[in-house]
Amino acid sequence: MSNRIANTESRGVRWLLCGVAFVFLFLFLVLPLAAVFSEALAKGWLAYLEALQDPDTRKAAGLTIAIALMVLPLNIAFGVAAAWAIAKFDFRGKSLLTTLIDLPFAVSPVVAGLLFILIFGAQGWFGPWLAAHDIKIIFAVPGMVIATLFISVPYIARELIPLMQAQGRDEEEAAVSLGASGWQMFWRVTLPNIKWGLLYGVILANARAMGEFGAVSVVSGHIRGETNTLPLHVEILYNEYNAIGAFAAASILALLALVTLAAKTFVEWRMRRETEVLSAALPPERGAAASDLRINGNPS
Repeated sequence: MSNRIANTESRGVRWLLCGVAFVFLFLFLVLPLAAVFSEALAKGWLAYLEALQDPDTRKAAGLTIAIALMVLPLNIAFGVAAAWAIAKFDFRGKSLLTTLIDLPFAVSPVVAGLLFILIFGAQGWFGPWLAAHDIKIIFAVPGMVIATLFISVPYIARELIPLMQAQGRDEEEAAVSLGASGWQMFWRVTLPNIKWGLLYGVILANARAMGEFGAVSVVSGHIRGETNTLPLHVEILYNEYNAIGAFAAASILALLALVTLAAKTFVEWRMRRETEVLSAALPPERGAAASDLRINGNPS
């Protein structure tokens, strides 16, 4: 019934809606990507490769990857633990935990960076203690890691919570009743069931970490060759009227975005396939819940 209702529009209306969608994607996705590579290659491949070999650009790229790798294990640990607690257990403060997970979505990255300066800066709450012990967080890599972690921390949890809720607790309870320990239950039952959702969340969190600008810009100090990530380095080069260098650095981020998009599409396809298999194997009410999860998508 719902499919018939959805298809009652005339062919002209459907073509119009599709046309609007494709024009929007062309103007705001394809055209900017094409402009980045066009400007980066405006003076030829040799100038492009020379810009990529600039020591500051290479250091910025290395620092971007290093921060993402430092943040990723913490994101995974928190995301899995929070999703497991929210989806599998009932406890006081559950709604508060769910709200706090969404906090980075509501707070501006620039505001988050200012809050970290208030906490860890020289005149901040812990500033005198950090200075006395010769620990530098703000305008150094540790502050950039903290800011990136705050911005990217919700993604894995937000992907796993609805998935684990749809799966229910039956398999974990059966494993415990058969004598499995907590770790055995997690590694042999829970993790195989959430592996594609976890990978999906990892891809999104990693993309967010590598592309973050606002919070990292506030806490980094913009020290060339030391605390510049690729997004910050692009801004500096562009402000210095080094268009080739700026767009060459931006092209690295664009390539990372395309790789992320391809990986995201593959994981979505695998998740759909596994959800369809799960829906066919589960009882009707559980299968319907799994199908709803696949159709409606995740709240993130």
